[in-house]
Amino acid sequence: MGHREDLLEGAKRCLLEKGFLRTTARDIVKESGTNLASIGYHYGSKDALLGQAYIALVDEMSFEGGAGFAAAPGSLERFREVWANIVDTMRGPGSMWRLSLEIMGMGDQLPEVRDQLVRAQREGGRGLVSMLMGVPEEEVTDETADTLGRFYLALMTGLIGQWAFDPKSAPDADTLTEGLRQVIEAATRT
Repeated sequence: MGHREDLLEGAKRCLLEKGFLRTTARDIVKESGTNLASIGYHYGSKDALLGQAYIALVDEMSFEGGAGFAAAPGSLERFREVWANIVDTMRGPGSMWRLSLEIMGMGDQLPEVRDQLVRAQREGGRGLVSMLMGVPEEEVTDETADTLGRFYLALMTGLIGQWAFDPKSAPDADTLTEGLRQVIEAATRT
């Protein structure tokens, strides 16, 4: 690996251990075995590097086309299975979803990072649609990513907030699935 890749890997470890705000450039250099000048040369700034590291962490969690899920795409069972998998990733002390909440809360304080994450949002929605509907990400249209994908992202954001605030009372996949079942039932009443 070169310095660019070493920095990215070191930044990912720092993000999971310390979070965005508490990670310093020196932390990244120590973790990656590189030097301070490498951050500016390869990424422009520490914040830009951390933004790329966060996006890489999210990308590493994706499941292409829902591979590995047993339930039928688009079914309530698939919905429960996917969200159970996501909830499991929220349970650990180094959960990247807690990191997500920190980054969301920073908002306009870091415009460079915010811009990166805004661009990555559509792809996040596309990935969720892919998992839940069982289609390859490249087949999810922009329109679907911008509607169904954003719906799933809104659900994800709320779930992250609840798990970060109080994991003991946060909903699990069964609770989310029952809520969706109730929405479907109410929407289909004639």
